[in-house]
Amino acid sequence: MARAMFEYTKTVLKKVSFDVSLFNKEIQKALTYLLPYEIKELKIFVKSLIIQNPKLKHSLIYLE
Repeated sequence: MARAMFEYTKTVLKKVSFDVSLFNKEIQKALTYLLPYEIKELKIFVKSLIIQNPKLKHSLIYLE
């Protein structure tokens, strides 16, 4: 079940990547229900999104 939440989080983050504020809120929500190893994977995923959308760079602060 937890893996499904990780995939769902990735989908949501892709959809809200146009808005930095929404993106940050979704990251904060994800941190409450993802497992520690999934958070590490999420950081890698967010970095790949940042390459496509540099304005999201400040969102990494939540994942540090």
